[in-house]
Amino acid sequence: AEEVARRAAEEEAEKQRLLAEEAARQAEEKTALPKEQERPAKEGFFARLKRSLVKTRQNFGSGFLGLFRGKKIDDELFEELEEQLLIADVGVETTRKIITSLTVHASRKELKDAEALYSKLKEEMSDILAKVDKPLEIEGKMPYVILMVGVNGVGKTTTIGKLARQYQSQGKSVMLAAGDTFRAAAVEQLQVWGERNKIPVVAQHTGADPASVIFDAIQSAKAKGIDVLIADTAGRLQNKSHLMEELKKIVRVMKKLDEEAPHEIMLTLDASTGQNAVSQAKLFNEAVGLTGISLTKLDGTAKGGVIFAIADQFEIPIRYIGVGEGIEDLRPFKADDFIEALFARED
Repeated sequence: AEEVARRAAEEEAEKQRLLAEEAARQAEEKTALPKEQERPAKEGFFARLKRSLVKTRQNFGSGFLGLFRGKKIDDELFEELEEQLLIADVGVETTRKIITSLTVHASRKELKDAEALYSKLKEEMSDILAKVDKPLEIEGKMPYVILMVGVNGVGKTTTIGKLARQYQSQGKSVMLAAGDTFRAAAVEQLQVWGERNKIPVVAQHTGADPASVIFDAIQSAKAKGIDVLIADTAGRLQNKSHLMEELKKIVRVMKKLDEEAPHEIMLTLDASTGQNAVSQAKLFNEAVGLTGISLTKLDGTAKGGVIFAIADQFEIPIRYIGVGEGIEDLRPFKADDFIEALFARED
């Protein structure tokens, strides 16, 4: 009996802790909402991308120039480069691959000086990202169903709102499904987005079965001839296995209405979490098999190098990158632009 009482007390304490966390997060999300106003695009996206990567660039990309300039190619240079790549959150395995490849080229005497090594490095980095440069094609399915997954706090609900706006501006009809039924704030946030942009939102009461919310949404989208349905999902990692089972169930239920749905399972990752983003990608990919990634918050972080670790380890297409608060700051990922912005020499 004592054991039962102790366990009940622990469960109650955990529940209270989660509720307190939730209340704090909801308060934070409510204050964050108004910032989503569209701001005038005074500068081109490339200029914004370049500006947003400034911190990553300091210990990476063009920040390497100082490392290479006037140096001879030797073990010491490779050690320094390895250290820089790790600091920039490129990750151990990917760093090792890059260093090994560069060492091979250097040992064949293919690189005459450190500047040539710098160019070769840029080429290697570019090759890693080229594999994941596959834009999302939303054609031929009605509705085209996008299942958004990701942990709380990475900008998933905000990303949904921005994507909805973008698809709408391309002339597509959009519907949202509030599948994060655990958090009232997430549902509310989607509903605010919906009202603001005249986008229908399918939602149920807090604590409703997420699979049934999304099932209803697909039925409704089919009946109304909607082009794109974007479904939000929970992201509480306190109980990983429960969340992963919930996501698997959502996918199973979707397939009852449309064998091909979801047409995209997109994971939102926060670049500023560095290597945590890699472990999140692994977790969600093992559970539901990701087809795309949206990497947010690249502005203001020095950990932008994590994009290389993610691209190299999983080879899952990176669909979008986020470099700011505005709707225009979430853009389809273009590997060449990213590399050029990262290796851009300071003016």
